[in-house]
Parts: sequence; C-alpha cells; structure tokens
Amino acid sequence: MLVNLPERPPSLSESVALCEKLARTHYENFTVASRLLPRRMRVHVSVLYAFCRTVDDIGDEASGDRSTLLARFESELHAACSKGMPRHPVLVALQRTIVMFDLPKDPFLRLIEANRIDQQKTRYQTFAELLHYCDRSANPVGRLFLVLFDYRDEELFTLADATCTALQLVNFWQDVRRDCEAGRIYLPREDMEHFRVSERDLSADKASERFKALLRFQAERTRGYFDDGLPLLDRVRGRLSVAIALFSYGGLAILDKIEKTGFDTLALRPTLSKREKQAIFLSAVAAKRCIKQRDL
Repeated sequence: MLVNLPERPPSLSESVALCEKLARTHYENFTVASRLLPRRMRVHVSVLYAFCRTVDDIGDEASGDRSTLLARFESELHAACSKGMPRHPVLVALQRTIVMFDLPKDPFLRLIEANRIDQQKTRYQTFAELLHYCDRSANPVGRLFLVLFDYRDEELFTLADATCTALQLVNFWQDVRRDCEAGRIYLPREDMEHFRVSERDLSADKASERFKALLRFQAERTRGYFDDGLPLLDRVRGRLSVAIALFSYGGLAILDKIEKTGFDTLALRPTLSKREKQAIFLSAVAAKRCIKQRDL
C-alpha cells in the first residue's frame, strides 16, 4: 500500500505486521543489522525502515501525480505527530514509535522533501547540490536511528551524517547506468565537465578511461566521508555499534569492489556475495570486541 487510504485506520497489530514484512523482504542488510539489536527495539527499527521504504516507493514508483501523493503522505505524518488519527498503516505504526521515543518530525519531513526533489530535479550542477540532496535523502535516517536509541548529541549527529552521506554516494556510483536509464544523473555536472565525460558516456556498455578517472575521484571523495564517520563506532554502546559498523563496512566493501572493477560500474554493477556479507558481519563484531578490550 502506497497512498490508498482505508476509510478506517487499520489496527496497530496489522500496521506493525506490514512494517515488519517490508523490512524483512526489501533490504537484506537492514534485516541482518536489526537482528543485532535488542529484541524490544527491532519492531521500531522496522517501522522506521517501512516509512523510508514507503516514501521512496511513492517518489520512484507510484502512478499518478507523485507530488500530490507525497503531500497526502505528509499530511498523514502530521496527523501521526500531532496525536491525530492517521489512516496509512505505516503511519499508524509510526505514531506509537514517535510517541514512545519522542522522535522529532523534521527528519521525516526531510525524507519526504528528498522525494519531492526527485520529482523536479534530475541533474546536479555541483557537488554541494548533491550534498544538499543527501542531507534530505540519507542523513535523516542516521539521526532518527540515534534518537531511537536515546542519543541526541549534535556531535554524534554530525558523525552519523558523514556515514549516511557516504552510503548514499556509494549507491549513486554503484548505480550510475541504472539511474541514467531512469533519467537521473547524480554525478555532478561540474565534475563531468572537468573529466570530459558526457551524458552519452554514461549509457555505454563499457566505461571510457575518462569515466574511470571521474569515478576514481568520486570514490576517493566518498571514502573520506566514511573515514569521517567511523569515530561514531566508539561513541555508541553495545549492539548499536555493531549494527552501524555493518553498514559502514558494507559501504566500504562496495567501494573496494568498484576499485577492483577498474572503476567501471557501467559494464557490471558491483555487489557483495553472501560470503562477503558474512565476512563483513564478522568484521563488525570483531571491531566491537576490540573497542571493548581497549576501553577496559
């Protein structure tokens, strides 16, 4: 269900079940990370994911006027945040989580705004413009995750922003051709011009040397954001640190894969095998153990 609202709100149990199904079937890495968390928190993490997934689906897949549909979903969010009576099942479930953990409304609004941007903007002139988009499309997720676990320190938010921005950028470089076929280009135009890469080059079956140089530049820049965010692992407690490490190491592993392809993500989209994901999981657990031993 995207935005077809029932006459009466579904029950909380029905709404939560839908959110858990979305989290379980749409994003394997997210599901693995959530299993690392305390059992009582998993349902709320699933609800947050379901909100993000639903907003993205409206912005990317819904038929009809997507801007109008996003506005309707935003109205449901306002109802959930103001002790009203939302009818969308994701917002019914989210309302309980918002109240229980005193979640701010602004990050949710920013996620909706990111999808509004997608309806209006398909090219980015500068990297600063792209960072502005990441501040709407990715960074709110990290901030909500921290607040959910009772971290409200601005310094930690900044570290989470760096990690979430890095993850979003990795996704862009991983999906250059796929996004181009969908009519969107996230490579900044100023960088494309500097490396003499045209939009036609992005649809090629094989990357040119100019494209490879451009992607090498973007990968190195993205690695810097990961480096900036890694101190967050030392600043949060217990299993949350492992969950965050899982995402960070997964993103870095994709960057490594991009490098191993010679920065040609046009011929083959780099992904992680099941064995590689298991190795990343073990690395995340080992990293947390090292932090514990160091702090003793």
